[in-house]
Amino acid sequence: MLSGILRYLRMLGGLARYTLAREMAFRGNFLVKVSVELLWMGILIAFYETVFGKTDQIAGWSKPDYFFFIGCFFTINGLIETFFLENCNEFAELVRTGDLDFLLLKPIDEQFLISCRRMDWGTAPNLLMGAILMVVALIQKGWMFDPSRVAAFIATFTFGVAIAYSFMMILTSFSVWMVRNQSLMEMWWLFSSLARYPRQIFSGRGAETLGRFFTFVVPILLVSNMPADVMVRVLDWWMVAFTAAVAIVSLWVSRRFFQVALRSYRSASS
Repeated sequence: MLSGILRYLRMLGGLARYTLAREMAFRGNFLVKVSVELLWMGILIAFYETVFGKTDQIAGWSKPDYFFFIGCFFTINGLIETFFLENCNEFAELVRTGDLDFLLLKPIDEQFLISCRRMDWGTAPNLLMGAILMVVALIQKGWMFDPSRVAAFIATFTFGVAIAYSFMMILTSFSVWMVRNQSLMEMWWLFSSLARYPRQIFSGRGAETLGRFFTFVVPILLVSNMPADVMVRVLDWWMVAFTAAVAIVSLWVSRRFFQVALRSYRSASS
């Protein structure tokens, strides 16, 4: 099993080098994409700086805590966009043109190849920017090192990426039946927009129900909320365990659903 994991890691490294070489062939386009990501984060930081200039906290989140949350979201979202988003967006086109046949013939796991064959290096700076924002927020907070919180953060961060990836794969799999997945990807943007906000903002009778729904039924709020919560606010081991369970179930369901979708696929030759 270890040799198989190492084999896939080597392939992932090879794909990363190949896509980076392709990206560098059009440096102007790469620099524009990076500039857009920097501009977007700069606007977001300026917006929340303005908000915190008028108040001490948002839904119980202090300024350093909230900026740590934003950094956590940017890092997770950067991982998803760099490694998976472009591939999932192109899946419908592979189905429509029949080019999916060529990928299915390769002696490699189909889900790995379809979701990881290209990397969008133009969004990779989000990982670095998000990490820097988290470090700066911890310094401003005067955070004291706590190994249990760090361990919980790493675990929930990994679970959050797994949950987000699972949602994306489920939406992508629908392309086998719908062929064009523009509306499905818009739903993904809706989910990612929800993950950008702390679940504590959903207060009040109707909003609280919505917050519970997107925490326990469609648990997209767990993606960036839990890592930030355990690191700078409340370390709730029950919620950590729940997030782990959700991640495992989400990965299993998305894997099964993807396999069902592939079995329903009719190749270009059929």
